[in-house]
Amino acid sequence: MKLVNHGISHELMDKVEKLTKEHYRKCMEQRFKEMVASKGLEAVNSEIEDLDWESTFFLRHLPFSNISQIPDLDEDYREAMKEFAVELEKLAEQLLDLLCENLGLEKGYLKKAFFGSKGPNFGTKVSNYPPCPKPNLVKGLRAHTDAGGIILLFQDDKVSGLQLLKDGQWIDVPPMHHSIVINLGDQLEVITNGKYKSVMHRVLVQPDGNRMSIASFYNPGNDAVICPAPAMLEKQTEECPTYPKFVFDDYMKLYAGLKFQAKEPRFEAMKAMESIAIV
Repeated sequence: MKLVNHGISHELMDKVEKLTKEHYRKCMEQRFKEMVASKGLEAVNSEIEDLDWESTFFLRHLPFSNISQIPDLDEDYREAMKEFAVELEKLAEQLLDLLCENLGLEKGYLKKAFFGSKGPNFGTKVSNYPPCPKPNLVKGLRAHTDAGGIILLFQDDKVSGLQLLKDGQWIDVPPMHHSIVINLGDQLEVITNGKYKSVMHRVLVQPDGNRMSIASFYNPGNDAVICPAPAMLEKQTEECPTYPKFVFDDYMKLYAGLKFQAKEPRFEAMKAMESIAIV
C-alpha cells in the first residue's frame, strides 16, 4: 500500500532524502567499495546467497533515542531525522487505529497490544543499494517478511528495486515521489489471526543508480505479549488455525537466525514453545 496524503511535509521529505544521499557519498560510499573489494564480490561468477548488496545504519527512536550517539552524522541531518521520526510515529499510530476500525477492534487495541512495560520499539533502517556490476548474481536484500508490526518506507523516487511476492509472482513496487509505502509484519499477522498477512519482499540491485531506502519499524515492546485478539478468534473458521502466543523478544531471538526463511516454521516453533510452557 502506498500513501500520498500522509500528512508529512514534502519539504521535510526532500530534506531527509538530500541529507541521506549526501551522508552516503561522504561517509559510507568508500567503506562499501572497500568491503566489496575485500570480499572479491565484483569477480564472482555464481549466485551469492549469504550476503546483501546494501550499505546500512540504524537509528533507534523508542523507547529511547540513539541518534546523538551515531558517528559521522551532521547536526542538521540528526535534527531532520528526529523530526521525520516524530511524524512517522504519529502516522504509524494513526494507521494502527485504522486497522483496528477495519478489523472491528476497539480503537487503540493494537497500540496497547504493542506497548509492553516500556512502550513500543520504534527505529529506522537507513539503506543505500549502490550500483552492482552483476545484479543477476546478488540481491540488494534477500526475500523475507518483516518480524515486527507496521513498516513505513520512504524510498528513492528514481531508482527502483523493491518487489513484493503476490500469488507466487514477484511484483515491482515502482517509485512514487513523496509517497510512503506501508508494509505489515509478522506480529500483525498473529494478532489478527491471519486476517492480515505479513508480506514477503526483496530488493533487486541495479547496474546503474544508487537506491535510497528509509524503512521505519513500529514494533511491539520487548516484553509485549503477542497473541490473537479475542475478537479475531470469535470470527475464526475451522479452516483457520489459531496463531501462537509468545513474548515479542522471544520471537525476535528466533527470527534473527531464520529471517530469510519462510515465516510458517517460525510460527510453529513459537506454538511448540507455548505448548511446553503450558505443560
